[in-house]
Amino acid sequence: FVRKEHLLINNTAMADTEDNSITEKDNSKICILLNATGNVPIIKKRKWTVDPNKTVSWIQKFIHQYLKLDANEQIFLYVNQTFAPAPDQIIKNLYECHGTNGKLVLYYCKNQAWG
Repeated sequence: FVRKEHLLINNTAMADTEDNSITEKDNSKICILLNATGNVPIIKKRKWTVDPNKTVSWIQKFIHQYLKLDANEQIFLYVNQTFAPAPDQIIKNLYECHGTNGKLVLYYCKNQAWG
C-alpha cells in the first residue's frame, strides 16, 4: 500500500506529500499547506504538491470535490489569513510573493473570513 495519494480533477493530479518522498517530477511542483478555518470540514492531509501553473479556482474546486460539498456550497481561500486571492491567480505567483519556509499556506472556509 502506497501512502502517496493522488486526487484527479479534470485529468490532473494534486499529490499528498505526507510520505516525504519527493520525486524529480515533484521538484517542479509547489508545496501548499491547507488549513481549515470556520465551520468547514477538516482535510486530514494538510500538505499537498500542486503544479505551479494551476489557478486558485482549481484549488477551490479540488477542495470542494475532496470534501464532497453540495453544489450550492462555496469554498473561500485566503493566503496567510490575510487576503483572498483572485480566482484566476496563478499558484506560482502567490508562492513567489507569499510563500514561507518552502510552502504556500492557504486557509479555506465556507464563509468569508478575512479580507
